[in-house]
Amino acid sequence: MSNAAFIKHLHLHHQQATASFPDKELAREFIDGFFEFLFIPEKQKKLSEYEMSKEFESYKSHLSTLIYDVVADGERTQEIANHFFDEVENIYNALLMDAAAIMRFDPAAESIEEVLVAYPGFYATAVYRFSHVLWKKGVKILPRVFAEYAHSKTGIDIHPGATIGKSFFIDHGTGIVIGETTVIGNDVKIYQGVTLGALSVNKAEARTKRHPTIEDNVIIYSGATILGGDTTIGHDSVIGGNVWLTNSVLPDSIVYHKSEVSIRDKNPLPDVLNFVI
Repeated sequence: MSNAAFIKHLHLHHQQATASFPDKELAREFIDGFFEFLFIPEKQKKLSEYEMSKEFESYKSHLSTLIYDVVADGERTQEIANHFFDEVENIYNALLMDAAAIMRFDPAAESIEEVLVAYPGFYATAVYRFSHVLWKKGVKILPRVFAEYAHSKTGIDIHPGATIGKSFFIDHGTGIVIGETTVIGNDVKIYQGVTLGALSVNKAEARTKRHPTIEDNVIIYSGATILGGDTTIGHDSVIGGNVWLTNSVLPDSIVYHKSEVSIRDKNPLPDVLNFVI
């Protein structure tokens, strides 16, 4: 296909496209700006209450622009934006509980300010909580853009459709994947490399619950994989590192992966060790 023919084909494809997409750069600016507005006050600004109110209104306008890009309906845009900002106080309070959980359980956390500024798990949780409100209002593409931006910054992939309770604690976080229909209770702690995923990627099951349920007060250590919509981890359970689960676990259980590690002196070697890489 010549370049001219390709451009003609591409133009036709763009003309026939029905989906509207938000400006990704504008979406990133909103997420980072609003996160900092809520949690990282700039001392040099020393904003008055009036100035803070005006800045808050500017974020309303910013988000409305992003929503309109997706829904292309002024009345619906206003409804969704108003709902989001009506929920901001609840989101803020939920995130303060998440930050408090990190302070409570991570011995490396020395101040709440450190958690707010430097913890990728807290940032990823914040973006999830912003995105989830929009997802529940039927706006799908914009929350996905927010979530993927947080994923790119933190290595933590939380689908905005997941349901996550209070005092959620992600430690380290790199490589965590939480699928769309996951349900997580209160006071749950998750470490790096955990996957809460689906057993099947069959498109016919898109509208079903495909991801696990994690009840209250569960700890899931690094590298654990828990799969399936019928899989429930009972409350107050501990899931050890590198565990692979596709079946439910009763409350108050301890599940761990048992492996054997052998240590010996390297001299003298009875046999030559041959490695093929």
